[in-house]
Amino acid sequence: MKRTRLPKFKNPPLPPPKKLAKEVLVVLANDPSMTGWGWVVLNSRNDILAKGCIKTEPRHKKLRIRKGDDTTRRIGEIVEALLDAIRLYEVNYLLSELPHGSQNANAATMIGMVTAIIQTISVTLDIATEWFSEGDCKKEALGKRAAVKREMIEAMDKIYNVEWTGIKYKDEAVADALAVHNVASKQSPMLKLFR
Repeated sequence: MKRTRLPKFKNPPLPPPKKLAKEVLVVLANDPSMTGWGWVVLNSRNDILAKGCIKTEPRHKKLRIRKGDDTTRRIGEIVEALLDAIRLYEVNYLLSELPHGSQNANAATMIGMVTAIIQTISVTLDIATEWFSEGDCKKEALGKRAAVKREMIEAMDKIYNVEWTGIKYKDEAVADALAVHNVASKQSPMLKLFR
C-alpha cells in the first residue's frame, strides 16, 4: 500500500513516518458526533500515530439544498475522512463510544447516523469493532461518571503523549476518543492480548 497520499479532509492527521514498521494492531478510537467527530489512531504500544476532529455543520440554507441532502453531504465528509485514516495507517481494529440518550427527535436521528457510520465501516471493511459507554470512559479515566471536558483533557494528557492543538472543540473531541482507547486498554480482551 502506498503511504504518501494525505487524507482529503480539512484537518489532516500527522503524516506517516518515512518508513512505518508493520504494526500488529493499529486501532482507530472514535468519539462519534455529527458536528465534531474525534478520532485517534494508535499502535499496540499506545503511540499516537494520528489524531483529529472531523467538523461538519449544516449548510442547507446557505447551499440552498434540502436538509436531507445536506445531512448526506455531512455523512459523506465523515466517512471519507475516516476511510482515509483507516487506509493510510492500515487500521485493523475499531473502538468507539456508543452514543446514548437524546433530548429530541433530531438528536436521536444523529445518534443513529453516527452509530451506523462506524458499524457500516466495520462490516464493509471487515474490521472488528468494540463499543464503550461514555460513563465507562469517564469512570475509568476520572473515577466518576460526570465530568467537564477540561478534566478529560487533563486526564488524557497524563496517560498519553499528546500534542494538543489549543483549539477547544478539537482537543475535547480527541480527548474523548483517547478516553475510549483508555477504557478499552483496561477492559478489552483484544487490547489486553497485545500489551
